[in-house]
Amino acid sequence: MQYTGSQYIGEYVDGRMEGHAEYILPTETRYVGEMKDGVFHGQGTLYFPSGSQYDAIWENGLVVKGTYTFSDGLQYDAKNWHYCDTYDRRFYTEICHGLKPTGISQLTNVDPPRKIPKGCYDCGDGFYNPITRVVKDYNNRFLRNADDDEHEWIIRTCRKGWDEIVGHRPKL
Repeated sequence: MQYTGSQYIGEYVDGRMEGHAEYILPTETRYVGEMKDGVFHGQGTLYFPSGSQYDAIWENGLVVKGTYTFSDGLQYDAKNWHYCDTYDRRFYTEICHGLKPTGISQLTNVDPPRKIPKGCYDCGDGFYNPITRVVKDYNNRFLRNADDDEHEWIIRTCRKGWDEIVGHRPKL
């Protein structure tokens, strides 16, 4: 643990992590549940720093069945997922609390939306700087480096930290 920056609080059997335990990763993600032979095994939950969680049944470190719940309570459903797509463009807070009056658009699930640093994008779990290609969480802590696919997706789909004129531009 001292080399990886992780922390284990739980039982050992023959020197291996086994039984009910809490395993804290260097990213502050926590696993609380059953361990066997040093890996997640049985019922367990991953708690993410964002407030979301993943409840699952694990077998030898692999997920057998699980449910992801976002920090606002929305549960991911792989079979019937229509959140913010062409089927239903409402954010989860709009589904729970209703739509705002005409002319007051809700730009994100967080209302009012976060202020995006100039030159950056809001990619849902933090801000992305396309020059450094780094995603930092909303508290300015490093999350990850974006690969080419994620970079292109963020540039194409995420909210920008600056205004742009779209559509017709009148001649001056």
